[in-house]
Amino acid sequence: MTHVISMLVENHQGVLARIAGLFSGRAYNLESLTVGATNDSSVSRITLVCKGDDNVIEQIKKQLNKLIDIIKLVDLTGLQTVHRELALIKIAATPAQRGEIFQVADVFRAKVLDVGLDNMILEVTGSSEKIDDFLLILQSYNILEMARSGLVAMERGKKAKK
Repeated sequence: MTHVISMLVENHQGVLARIAGLFSGRAYNLESLTVGATNDSSVSRITLVCKGDDNVIEQIKKQLNKLIDIIKLVDLTGLQTVHRELALIKIAATPAQRGEIFQVADVFRAKVLDVGLDNMILEVTGSSEKIDDFLLILQSYNILEMARSGLVAMERGKKAKK
């Protein structure tokens, strides 16, 4: 099963290396690793996506919690969350294909960031599934290059009961 783990960590040199070392040293596989700033400059947010059964995930969480640099760890799996990913995609595009590509981009709420003589760069944000679907459609235009950000996730706020 795929698990999404969100961590708040101290923002200083070597923290990411220790976390990555924990995974490589125990042969755990990371599907995605995203690191970014928070509203507090001394704290960073790390979002990990990893696969494993409940025992493996429990071991991962225990090992991560032993690291002194981890302030808070939350397994977002099964919680009400917002997940997003970003992808930049460069595709081959002749002048005759551009109108059609603009229409496809519009359907997926993607942005056209650059138009060259024979290619275009598109930006799309959303769920991993949405990005996968967008890439599937773009396969017919010859994807030249692609960069995906990795997943970022946050637990939703509590809703008022009716």
